[in-house]
Formats: sequence, structure tokens, C-alpha cells
Amino acid sequence: MAEDKNIFLRAKQRMYEGLTEDEEKEWSGPFCFIQAADPQLGLMKAWRMGDCDKGGDEWAEEVQLTKQAVQAINKLQPQPRFVVLCGDLIHAMPGCQFREEQEKDLKDVLRATDPDIPLVFVSGNHDLGNAPTPDTVEQYCRAWGDDYFSFWVGGVLCLVLNSQLFFDASGCHQLEEAHEAWLEKQLQKAAESSARHVIIFQHIPLYLRTPDEEDDYFNLQRAKRENLIHRFCQAGTLLSSISWQNPKRMGTCIPTMFTVFNVVSDSVVMLHMLSSLKSVTVQNTVHRLTTNWHYSN
Repeated sequence: MAEDKNIFLRAKQRMYEGLTEDEEKEWSGPFCFIQAADPQLGLMKAWRMGDCDKGGDEWAEEVQLTKQAVQAINKLQPQPRFVVLCGDLIHAMPGCQFREEQEKDLKDVLRATDPDIPLVFVSGNHDLGNAPTPDTVEQYCRAWGDDYFSFWVGGVLCLVLNSQLFFDASGCHQLEEAHEAWLEKQLQKAAESSARHVIIFQHIPLYLRTPDEEDDYFNLQRAKRENLIHRFCQAGTLLSSISWQNPKRMGTCIPTMFTVFNVVSDSVVMLHMLSSLKSVTVQNTVHRLTTNWHYSN
């Protein structure tokens, strides 16, 4: 059971077990990875009922969709080097009565992932709360590992950030300061490193369509956004804020979608987008960062 537990707790001490710089700092040729988001067990019924704050007492649909996603991932050739789930793992906010059961059921499904494909977890607002506290962050870390960390894959440096600390850290200023200090150190290291690419994963995207857009529930506040974009560019970040433009924003509810990315010598390319439910077209928020804030999807 200890080995089984470790697949969810491999992110520790701000690193990821098995994907460290010592093990993976050398470029070893092209590879692919999977980016997914919002399995959010409990959302679909709550959305239909119009009670996304208190609903969510059933999640059989999401379980089935996540099973289909895992089956599809396991069949991919070439095998992805890792799968990253970019937040809102479950729907029940911290303190909600269904939280423990939703976490258990999601883990039961994810255990079917091929053991050779590491699972990387990113925290979202439903995982930490819209305004996280030290307690909610600690709860998340006990269940899913560190809330922010770095890892390396085949010469590519990846940073996992806690974007809720960018959005509203009013209840945990010390955690915000620690996260900021760690990020600054990582960006300096990235600028000086031999990494072929630098990729950043977080739940809340920097922006949805343009860097100068108005503040929205689904993006980061403009002042924070501009600061991060500038710092990410200086560090040589190729891709940032790989996260879904939330399908809920467009009046639909389609959890457990995933995108296949191919990493080659000079770029990271989105190959195709898949859904465990059916083929869908959903805007994907992928920011290729340059000094003039060029946007591409």
C-alpha cells in the first residue's frame, strides 16, 4: 500500500520523485506529454442543478469519463512521458461533506494509469479554496503532494505553480511569500540552466485571449499578469499557463479533456485535443511567451 500511495505523493520537498535534474537534465530527443484538467468529480450534476457552490452529491458520470480518459492515455503511442492534471481535481471545496469520497474515487480511477506514466498534480481553486488558507493548503498536500515544485523531463525544466496564491492570498501571506521566493529562485536558475525548454503549469491562466484584457474570474489580475509575463520571458520560458480556458465559462460542462503536446528540439507543439466523452472543440489557453507577448493557441 505504501508504494500505491506514493503515486499521488511523488511531489515532495519542491521536487518530483524520479524526475529530478540529476536524472533528467540531458536532452534526450523528442517526447510527448499529456496536459489535462478539471476531472472535478461532482461538477456535472451541480452544474445542471444551478448550484455549483453546494451541489455535487453525485459523480458517477465524472468517474466514468475519467476512466475513459485513463484508458485512452494508456493506449497512446508513443507513450507520454508524463500526465499533468492542471487543477480542480474534485468539485467539493475544502470543508464540504463530499470531499473525502470524491478524492477517494478519483484516486481509485487514476490508479489504473500505466505505472510507467508519472502523474503530476496541479492545485486549482476547488482543491484549495478560492482564498486558500494554511489549513487548506496542508490538506491538499497530504492528499496530492506539494502545491508547487519543479521537475525535469528529458532536458526540459517544468515548474508547477500554485496560482491561487497569485489570485487571492489574503488568508496565507506567509505561504505567498514563500511561494514567491521559491519562484524567483527557480526563474533565475532557469535563465542560467542548460534546459532545452522551460514550461510552466498552473490552474488559472495568465489571460484568456490577450495579455491586456480586463480582469475576470477566469484569468489573473492584470497587474499580477504583467509582472509574471515579464519575469517568465526574462527566464526564457517557452510555454506558460498551460491550463484550460474553463469550459464552464462557455456554458458547457465537459470534464476530463486532455491535450497531447509534442516536445521537439526547438518548440513544443500541441498535437491534438481529446475528450473522454466525445470529440469537442474547446479553446485551449496556451501562451507562447516572447518579449512582445505574442499569443498563440
